[in-house]
Amino acid sequence: MSKPWQPLLDWWFGTGTTAAEVAATRSKLWFGKQDGQDAEARERFGELVERALEGKLDGWADSPQGWLALVLLLDQLPRMIFRDSPRAFAGDGRARQLVLEGVGGEKEEGLTPIQRVFVYLALEHAEDLLLQDEAVRRFTQLVSIASPAERALFADYLDFAERHQWVIDRFSRFPHRNAVLGRPSTPEELAFMQEPGSRF
Repeated sequence: MSKPWQPLLDWWFGTGTTAAEVAATRSKLWFGKQDGQDAEARERFGELVERALEGKLDGWADSPQGWLALVLLLDQLPRMIFRDSPRAFAGDGRARQLVLEGVGGEKEEGLTPIQRVFVYLALEHAEDLLLQDEAVRRFTQLVSIASPAERALFADYLDFAERHQWVIDRFSRFPHRNAVLGRPSTPEELAFMQEPGSRF
């Protein structure tokens, strides 16, 4: 019998058998910011996201795959379903807590490297330098265990982690969230947001 989180994992990771194959077919879903994809996420998984935000799916965290799916529902899916609204970040705190409870143990070890990327992204999304440092450590480990053919892929993920870390080290927050969260931006932040490549 299929586990309740399997449709989400199948949608998110597709049918590729290697990290490179998965990334090649799913990166536009993960990082594409397309209205159609956001609508599909809302239609297919919006109810699960609401249940996760309400704490009604916490039992999923008892297994590696359920833990991963719950992190996705709290960290990734709200960014699609509630894009450009404060609710996009509503699950971040719980997602980080789940990640910190599970890394370094059987849950983390039960995931493939490409699946671990989306566990570590919950740390990369944190406006907290210590958690940014931990994200960089974890992504560095992924690079070290990657096959030569896939090392560049994981090096790209590490590069993004280091860029996030740099922003938090400089500003202690992500300036691009300020408008959505109703936070006034400093002159330095406003100048930064006009720089090429400042948006992730």
